[in-house]
Amino acid sequence: MRHPQRLLRAFAVLAVLLVAGGLTQPAAARSAAAGPPPVPHVEGNRLVGADGTPLRLLGVNRSGGEFACVQGWGVFDGPVDDASVKAIADWHANTVRIPLNEECWLGTANIDPRYRGAAYRTAVDGLVQRVQAHGMTPVLELHWTHGRYTGNSAGCHDLHASCQKPMPGAAHAPAFWTSVAHAYKNDPEVVFDLFNEPYPDRATPTTAQAWACWRDGGTCPGIAYEVAGMQDLLDAVRGTGARNLVLAAGLAYANDLSGWLRHAPHDPADNLAAAWHVYNFNACADEDCWDRTLAPVAARVPLVAGEIGENTCSHGFIDRVMTWFDDRALSYLGWTWNAWDCSSGPALIRSYDGTPTPFGIGLRDHLRALDT
Repeated sequence: MRHPQRLLRAFAVLAVLLVAGGLTQPAAARSAAAGPPPVPHVEGNRLVGADGTPLRLLGVNRSGGEFACVQGWGVFDGPVDDASVKAIADWHANTVRIPLNEECWLGTANIDPRYRGAAYRTAVDGLVQRVQAHGMTPVLELHWTHGRYTGNSAGCHDLHASCQKPMPGAAHAPAFWTSVAHAYKNDPEVVFDLFNEPYPDRATPTTAQAWACWRDGGTCPGIAYEVAGMQDLLDAVRGTGARNLVLAAGLAYANDLSGWLRHAPHDPADNLAAAWHVYNFNACADEDCWDRTLAPVAARVPLVAGEIGENTCSHGFIDRVMTWFDDRALSYLGWTWNAWDCSSGPALIRSYDGTPTPFGIGLRDHLRALDT
């Protein structure tokens, strides 16, 4: 999700970078009472657990870890204690996606020492463990990256990882994924989402060049910094020996999967799924588009809607998304489990005890209904 600026606290100019170290619905959803989370992996075009049981990832995003640290006031936005995680499980979610910041994880010098490196990684791991303790799957996702981009749809002109960029930067993103994969390669319950919302199509002259940039990285037209492609990041993960499930989102802020199958990176572990995002204001936001562009992908590989939402403070649009995905036994995660004003963006909750917004009511009641 592109964060509305009104939701983000002002932050100081950052210092020069120095690097430191066909299912029925009841079977599809799991409540927190079902025990520890499964080990998800790809079997054909579906996700299954270690025992072959069909699996859907259904839940929420927990935003904050991507921006609070780089803005210098914390690691997360709001509480991530046991009570707040239990409140997510009480919605009958089985998955929590956790956006991260590569500079905070790696501990670069521009980040406040209180929120970088080991301190940041420890805080993230604490949340991962609490998510798992409540029977839910953690999805770790690279949201903000290093690299100066001033072109079309630039979120900021900052070199550092302080806003969304069109593609991961080669300076730190591979190192980030090497480190994350080392940390969790023996914990295959954890899922890796390579990059939040690629949009090289806003920078490059042609869609063909955008998809080539997406997969291969390097010097991409319209992007001044060296890009790490999806193959680079997947190679970084697999180079550690990690066989965890990996997600790769497409173009147009993850809303375009039209070239995904033709450009999918090679995964020696055969454990790669497609990720997709949709909001009511996206280009591909109706059933006709989903039938044309999503269905062919879902017929070949597992498909996870890593973010679904709408800016109406209601749930009519996500109801349609969830129905389409339920009919095909696919996965989806609502944006976002943060107590923001839902009139400013898609916020699921009014407070961290799980009190829903009108938008959140739609997701909560739907997840609970799947478990009945």
